[in-house]
Amino acid sequence: MRVVFVHGACVRDGSWWWHRTAGLLRERGVASVAPALPSCGEAGRPGGTGGPGLPEDVAAVRRVLLDGDEPTVVVAHSYGGIVTAEAAAGVGSVRHLLLVSSYLPEVGQSLSDFGDGTPAPFLDVDPGAGTFGVRPELLVDTFLQDCAAEVRLQAADHLARQSVRVTGQPVGAAAWQRLPSTYLVCARDRGTPAARQREFARRAGHVVELDAGHHPFLSRPDAVRDLVLGL
Repeated sequence: MRVVFVHGACVRDGSWWWHRTAGLLRERGVASVAPALPSCGEAGRPGGTGGPGLPEDVAAVRRVLLDGDEPTVVVAHSYGGIVTAEAAAGVGSVRHLLLVSSYLPEVGQSLSDFGDGTPAPFLDVDPGAGTFGVRPELLVDTFLQDCAAEVRLQAADHLARQSVRVTGQPVGAAAWQRLPSTYLVCARDRGTPAARQREFARRAGHVVELDAGHHPFLSRPDAVRDLVLGL
């Protein structure tokens, strides 16, 4: 088995965001990879007007999923669920989707369909540049309040300005409709409140709740490891 981790919006260096859980899985003999998302500026071109968007993110993740036929669990976080919905469709090696505080879009839906039409208060949107990002001063209190001190100190170095166009680009497939799926509700999440997550989770085949914030793979890596191994 292998695990493919798909990170969320406005961050880069996926291997850092997943490293605590990936290390515990490696101790159990399970390899993992965290594809770079071009819309976050991880493929050489910066995000922004005319920059890479959702189609490029989908293509990047799909290339990794098609690289080999080993049974695969895809673990998608937040915006990563939008990417995975299309990227994992029709890939025979994918056995299960684990959505962490994430989205399960229908064909034709986009990230913006899960909001109320206004930017979240913890986001900074620059219409001129065509980018959005997390406000650094709100990063810890919103997303990392239950993480260790060293994680909090390092996280700001792994933020990214992302192409805002990804919020309105619809997916062309919904892999969760045909693949076994588990939704991990993060009960202490201040970015995506648990009540909203439970609404999203109704589309998943199975739902698990964890007493954790938005990044349980950093704050509760043992619990996430055990959940993945159980799949």
